[in-house]
Parts: sequence; structure tokens; C-alpha cells
Amino acid sequence: MLPTALPLKPTLDRLYADYNNPDSASDPIQIVRRFTRPDDLEVVAFCAASLAFGRVTSVLQSVERLVGIFTLGGDGPADYVRQFDPQRDAGAFEGLVHRWIRERDLVALVWMLRQMLERSGTVEGFFLEGYDESSPDVGDALDSFSTRALALDLTAAYGRKPRSSSSGRRPGVAYFFPQPSKGSACKRLNLFLRWMVRRDALDLGVWTRVPASKLVVPLDTHVIRVGRCLRLTRYTSPGWAMARDITASLKKIDPVDPVRYDFSLCHLGMMNACGFSRAQADAQCPLRGVCRPRVRTPRRSRRPSARR
Repeated sequence: MLPTALPLKPTLDRLYADYNNPDSASDPIQIVRRFTRPDDLEVVAFCAASLAFGRVTSVLQSVERLVGIFTLGGDGPADYVRQFDPQRDAGAFEGLVHRWIRERDLVALVWMLRQMLERSGTVEGFFLEGYDESSPDVGDALDSFSTRALALDLTAAYGRKPRSSSSGRRPGVAYFFPQPSKGSACKRLNLFLRWMVRRDALDLGVWTRVPASKLVVPLDTHVIRVGRCLRLTRYTSPGWAMARDITASLKKIDPVDPVRYDFSLCHLGMMNACGFSRAQADAQCPLRGVCRPRVRTPRRSRRPSARR
């Protein structure tokens, strides 16, 4: 899949080095890094990754507001979650909406985190209940994680038992718990795992039981565009298969830590420097020389045939 793996490695390594500092680009992990306690990092990271969809400015604003609720009483975020009561504390979430996610969905998310901590001690502990060291990657563990999370009691958060997926409608909080077995790329969950498992100037390395080699790239529109331009995938439609395929290509470059390139590739795409299928081609791209932008030429409109 990746005939240019060896020439590509020095270029990607340079790009990684350019972005491997906390202030290289605006990103929700900058908010997470304000905290130092492992349990606080887990809680804030999970919420920040869950809200990481949409425009960066909107994401940062929503994460800031949620963290403000967690710290309003002077306690740390993890302590807030452990003491969280949906009926007593839901009022603090009034007006906190992120795209189609409503206040009650965020209340439900925090309530689920409390149940995870009560059951397993940490979010890592809850995740590890479904993790198999012999699995090639975290795909099966993510399936288990989301299935068990959505089996938690949500009545206290929604004031009623939410409709099941068999009815065709699920509670809004279910958006935070996708599953690879259903084709989802699980971008936000993979982003959370990257932050928790990897350690460098950006990622936090809080977890100790999952190796970085088992991670899967958090697939978003920017990684898709750059990944296709670099011929890291044969797929054209986003989903778990594409995320795995790009990760497999990156493993040929770095078998131990393939996802370390994710942040730099994502933000390269966000800068609009990648010219894949665009008229600019690779004129502005730092990866010029190793990428294949495949510029599309506009089709000529056919002349209408004359009526006879």
C-alpha cells in the first residue's frame, strides 16, 4: 500500500518535530494540559475529545465552559464527577449546547463518567475490562467500551429511560460512544486514547496498560485528505476500514508508535496546505515531493445535441 514508506519517513519525522510542542496549533488538548492529576486529566480529556467535532473555535468554547462547571466549586474535575448528582447539578449546564448536543446529553455524559469511576476506579480501568492484549489493535476494546457504557443507567440524567436503538432513536449521549463493528471510525474515542496512551510534548501518557502500537489514527476530514494524498489508504469512504488502513501504512514507517504523526497530519490539513484534488496541488504543501495531489480538472460541459 505504501511503496514510498522509506522516503516518506524523514519528511513525516520533520513534520512531527515541527508540531511536537504544546503551542504549535490551537487544539483542545491545550485545555486538558492545564491539569496535572491523572484522574483530572482522564475526565477532562474524555470530555474534550467527545466535543472535538465542528469548528475549532466552537470546540474550544464548549470545552472551556464544561471545564468551568467542573472547577466552579474549587474541586478538581474528577472530584466533581465523583460527587455529581444529575438532579441537583443539571442547572449548571443550562445553555451549554454544542451543535446538536443538548444540555441533558452532557449531563448524561458526566453521569456515565461517574458510574465508570464508581465501578472501575478510573476510565482506564473501565476500558481495560474489554481490552485483550492479543488483539491487533483497540478495535474490539472500543466496541466493548461503548457497549458497556451505553448499558449504564441513564434514567437519572434524562428523567426517564431513554429509547433503545431498536426504536430507531437513541439518546444524544450515544453519539459519544460509537462502535467500530458498526463501521464508525470512532475519531473522538481514538483521539482520547491517543492523548491517554502516548507521551510526548503534546500527548499525556497517563495510561500504562495499552501500548501505542495498538492505537488507531483518529480519522477526520483533514487526515483523510492528507492520507489519500500520501497514498496511505486505498479507501475513498471514511470509516473504521479507512482508519485501520491509514494506521497500517503508518506502522510501516513506525511500528511502535504509528499514531504519533496524527497531530501534525491533521493540522497540516487544517492549514489548507494540502492540495489533494484542489487546483493549488502541492504548491503550499510541506510534503511536496512525496505527496500525490491528483489535481482534478473540471469536466467540459457537453454541447446539447441539435434537435432534428
